[in-house]
Amino acid sequence: MTHPDFLWRDPDPKPSYDVVIVGGGGHGLATAYYLAANHGLTNVAVLEKGWLAGGNMARNTTIIRSNYLWDESAAIYEHSLKLWEGLSEELDYDLMFSQRGVLNLAHSLGDVREGRRRVNANRLNGVDAEWLDADEVRKFCPIVNVSSSARHPVLGATLQRRGGIAKHDHVAWALARKADAYGIDLIQGCEVTGFDIEGGRVRAVRTSRGRIAAGKVALASAGHTSVLAERAGIPLPLQSHPLQALVSELLEPVLDCVVMSNAVHVYVSQAHKGELVMGAGIDAYNSYGQRGAFHVIEAQMAAALELFPIFSRVRVLRTWAGIVDVSPDASPIIGRTPVEGLYVNAGWGTGGFKATPGSGWVYAHTIAHDEPHPLAVPFALERFTTGALIDEHGAAAVAH
Repeated sequence: MTHPDFLWRDPDPKPSYDVVIVGGGGHGLATAYYLAANHGLTNVAVLEKGWLAGGNMARNTTIIRSNYLWDESAAIYEHSLKLWEGLSEELDYDLMFSQRGVLNLAHSLGDVREGRRRVNANRLNGVDAEWLDADEVRKFCPIVNVSSSARHPVLGATLQRRGGIAKHDHVAWALARKADAYGIDLIQGCEVTGFDIEGGRVRAVRTSRGRIAAGKVALASAGHTSVLAERAGIPLPLQSHPLQALVSELLEPVLDCVVMSNAVHVYVSQAHKGELVMGAGIDAYNSYGQRGAFHVIEAQMAAALELFPIFSRVRVLRTWAGIVDVSPDASPIIGRTPVEGLYVNAGWGTGGFKATPGSGWVYAHTIAHDEPHPLAVPFALERFTTGALIDEHGAAAVAH
């Protein structure tokens, strides 16, 4: 039964499903929704060991963009951005999607060359992109410090006007509500502890709430995906790192775009409520801890003050960390695994939130047809054997 005040049911698991999705975050919920909406598959369960969207979906900094360098990356992120542009209407829920523009600052001649290269590559792929000089940066975002005497002077920036932010909780709630309306079971407090594999094919998942038979099993557990895959005998080329973020006290509206900088290593936006949302790079130490560390906080606050002296007296309200899964080429892994009927969607690193609808769309297609969606073909696990890597370390240099 669904309580009238609840957005979705809280069912007990059934003995079997056609598809079991492991992970109730943004990608898992989006995959479930598109399995039903696009492919008519509704005998589906989403298993979440904690509460829905309590992992990275609740811990990211909500930035959305598609201006990645390589053709393969630009294609899947642009597909996602186009889905974002109609998603509030499709899900009948205000996702607070705000296309306020994303600036990526250049502080050196190397940054300028890389930025202009990316703008040209984006335009060739039909992705909106502009190059701004320092004066144009000042006009677009007046509170950025563009002084020539700055330690890292701003020489210009790339701008994607269609980029922006959305409210992550609303995205999760909307996807969960729609998936539930299709009859998909969203099962919380259900940790997957192993898999039953017979004859090279997955037959069931073993969970903290009992065995659940499954025709197909789809992993979508971000930083814990490699742990789950190991239980199925599949070593994945992923490393998990904490990624920290922080928010300030509430302020009046002062920053109406997203600003990122690789050189001083910070990215800043202002959320709808008024708090500043800041993040930086991943902690180099491998960990599954969802907590912050002072050395990272200190560095990102110092970087923010270099770019925005106006924030010098703003107080930090809280800090936290998520767990990002990083592949060797900083690009995701989407597709089939050596175990028949077992699929993987992982390795999004710092780009998971912005990819939510696009990832769910192509992953659902891959599961439904047992054949990778054309946009997912380049991101197969086999590329680490063939050497056909998609190196996005540059476009993903700052965690955003």
